[in-house]
Amino acid sequence: MSSDLADVSDETLMMRFQGGDRSAFGVLVRRHKTPIYNFILRQVRHQNTAEDLCQDVFVKVVHNAATFKHEARFTTWVYSIARNLCIDHLRKMSLRRHPSLDQASGRSDDGPTLGERIPNQHPSSAADRQAMSTDIGERIVRAVEALPPEQREVFLLRQTAKVPFKEIAKMTGVPENTVKSRMRYALERLQEALSEYEDYARALR
Repeated sequence: MSSDLADVSDETLMMRFQGGDRSAFGVLVRRHKTPIYNFILRQVRHQNTAEDLCQDVFVKVVHNAATFKHEARFTTWVYSIARNLCIDHLRKMSLRRHPSLDQASGRSDDGPTLGERIPNQHPSSAADRQAMSTDIGERIVRAVEALPPEQREVFLLRQTAKVPFKEIAKMTGVPENTVKSRMRYALERLQEALSEYEDYARALR
């Protein structure tokens, strides 16, 4: 990434790209490709599909560059594109979203991740620990799948893509307080899925 563009805002880069500066688009791709890929992967759960959809996101950025408004936030715009592509793909393929153990749990946004909530004390054997980890993963999967679609969507946008609540509100067309409520309810349900193991960890201390 050239030093003269490294600290340029996303919105300015889009303006420069609209003016014909292809290097500005390259900076945007390098800056956002990995987080967008990770966001998509958490929803489609297939690496090749996530790679294809991530590429489609930037193809759409190119094709729709003229529609980007200078007063808009680039992250809101580009994650809206990624979100819509995921929705279309999941609808077509009838796929179900799955979480991973590095998604956060608890009431706070920066609380311990679900993986970190696995007791770090060792059970009686490695096999027991593996069985516990597998069971925790299955419980989390079921808990996320059981979330209402609106809560699941907010959870993935916030915890996987790190999109601010204000931007999620714009993307989904609901008030910011509604977005925060959906996130809180989602985290509470996921926390409940691990409550049994938190009790186990406390008993071992």
